[in-house]
Amino acid sequence: MSLEQFKNRNVGTQNYTTLDLGKSPETGMEKFTQVIKRSLKGELFVGLGVVMRTMLQALFKGDMHTVKYPFEKMPISPRYRAIHDMLRLMESGNYRCIGCGLCEKICISNCITMDTRYDENQRKEVSEYTINFGRCIFCGYCAEVCPELAIVHGPRYENASEQRAGFSLFEDMLTPIDQLNLQQEYDGFGAISPNADENIKKTPLAY
Repeated sequence: MSLEQFKNRNVGTQNYTTLDLGKSPETGMEKFTQVIKRSLKGELFVGLGVVMRTMLQALFKGDMHTVKYPFEKMPISPRYRAIHDMLRLMESGNYRCIGCGLCEKICISNCITMDTRYDENQRKEVSEYTINFGRCIFCGYCAEVCPELAIVHGPRYENASEQRAGFSLFEDMLTPIDQLNLQQEYDGFGAISPNADENIKKTPLAY
C-alpha cells in the first residue's frame, strides 16, 4: 500500500467482501436447529475420543500423567528454600545455634525471635527460638548469614496449620535426637559449595 492510499480515509472507495451468513433464524424451531448444528460437530467427537483414549490408557495400562499428591510428590531441588531445619552437632547432639542473633537482625520480614541464656557450664544456649512462618517470605538470608550453618532450608514445604501457633515451633524444625544419624550435613539453601576449599585465598602478610 502506498502512502497516498494509506492517507486516504474515504472508506467508501474501499473494496470490502460481504460474508454470506445465511438467513437468521426467526422461529423457535429454527433457533433450536441452529444450536444443534453448531454444537454437534465433528470436532466435538474428536475431542471426546482423545479424552476417552487417554482415560483408558491411564486406567488399564498404567500410563498415568498425574501425581497422587500427597502420597506421591515431585522431586525438588536440594537448594529449594522451604521450611527451615535446625541442625545439631554430630558429636554431642547439641544444636549448633550459638545465639549470635544474626538471623534475627537480618530478617527483613521480622519473623524470627530468639532469647538466650547461659547454662551451668557457662555455655550460651538458646532458650527460645521461633519463626513465624505466616510472615516468613523464605528469602534465605538467615541461612546465608548463619556462621555455624545451624539453620538451613529443608525440603518440607507443607506449612498449613489450623492455628497460628503452629507456624513457630522450634521443636518441629530441630532434628530429632533419635534421627541424628539421618541428618544430612549442610543440605539445603545456605550450604557450603563443593569447591569451598579451593576458593579460600591466603591472607597476605603485608598490606
